[in-house]
Amino acid sequence: MKNIFIKIFFFSAILVFSGSCELEEIDNPNAPSVESFAEGASQADIQLLAAGLEAVMRNDLEFHYDTMSILGREYYDLSGVDPRFTGELLKGPLDNNGFLTTRAFAAWYKIVKGANVLLTAVENSQAGFTDADKNGYYGYANTLKAYALLMVLNRQYQNGIRLEVADPDNLGPIVGYDAALTGIMDLLNEGFANLANAGSGFDYAMSSGFESFDSPSTFAQFNRAIAARVALYQGNMAEVRSLLNASFFDIGGDMNMGVKHVFGATGNDILNAQFHVPNQSGQEFMIHDSWIADAEAGDARVAEKSNLFSPGDPPVPTTVMFDGLTADYQVAVYDSNTDPVYLIRNEELILMYAEAQVNNNTAEALAGINAVRNAAGLADYAGATDATSLIEEILNQRRYSLIAEGHRLVDLRRLGRLNENYIPLDRPGDNILDSFPTPFNEGL
Repeated sequence: MKNIFIKIFFFSAILVFSGSCELEEIDNPNAPSVESFAEGASQADIQLLAAGLEAVMRNDLEFHYDTMSILGREYYDLSGVDPRFTGELLKGPLDNNGFLTTRAFAAWYKIVKGANVLLTAVENSQAGFTDADKNGYYGYANTLKAYALLMVLNRQYQNGIRLEVADPDNLGPIVGYDAALTGIMDLLNEGFANLANAGSGFDYAMSSGFESFDSPSTFAQFNRAIAARVALYQGNMAEVRSLLNASFFDIGGDMNMGVKHVFGATGNDILNAQFHVPNQSGQEFMIHDSWIADAEAGDARVAEKSNLFSPGDPPVPTTVMFDGLTADYQVAVYDSNTDPVYLIRNEELILMYAEAQVNNNTAEALAGINAVRNAAGLADYAGATDATSLIEEILNQRRYSLIAEGHRLVDLRRLGRLNENYIPLDRPGDNILDSFPTPFNEGL
């Protein structure tokens, strides 16, 4: 399938992200400036911006997922490339001016700013778009903007984020966690309303990552899925159930149905940096031993998502040791450097559904739990069915289904379980950190 990202490689050179959420123009006679897009953009310019927004969402993903996963003790970076991965991330305090804090923060806000440029460009375009075409662009941009804000909020938690950054000379205030969730939900609802008035098709072609979600009506299902995640974080289970009904949730469907980032090894495309070459020195991203030890016998997810580290020829299982930490199994969520990374997928939606039914309909909660268990080769759940026990079971299924997808820290935090019963402290001086600090320049 044609990869549109090769065409828009230079898009990321249009925007430079500074430490204080500002976009600056790069003087480049061979590429357009921010201002040339914002005023009088052509249809081709707008299509380029839309495609570029999807493309730049893939940049620096590994910095988000690695740091979030390490804080949640899903896996460790024992490669020894940078001691901060086993020191600062596990002990604290986190440096508010270091790359562990700032790099993923900057990457998500680049998406927010790119979406704002797209919104302005469509509004001021000379292309003669119909109202339906404009609404298609608005719905697309607002949805991806909300997604990026949610991802950065997952990192910042109670430290808060800025929702309004469209005007670099008049940035909005940093708002707290609850207010940020409300603002993100409002933005998703605005995008959903845009998509409802966008006609039957978009004015631009999406990549294969949006296959089955590349029309306004199907993209709206993706929008509602992200909104359901926000409602889950807000603890509004009735709203979760309602939003899931409007999403692509399918309790009997493919667990991997969903929207994804796609990668390629040709041209100017980029690779999936979260793929780790099996058994290779320098690739020691190692699953915490407890994930292996706590797994139920026969859980297919263990074999699918982990690799017993065995370097050499012939291969010899080897315990990796670094900085007082040890582990035996390598992270193997991705099988190649062109495997997709999901923004959201049906397996998460099914587990969200189960959680939203715990205090509403026990039979439906069990149906969701068992759909995921059965897909992993496990028998139906046979434990207690009181609310606390069901939440524990759902949390456990999320632990194995969603490993390395950025959920564990958020789940433990929102369910009041961010403690030593769930976060192992393997060395003296290790600590439980619940969030990343506000980057230094953001506090100015």
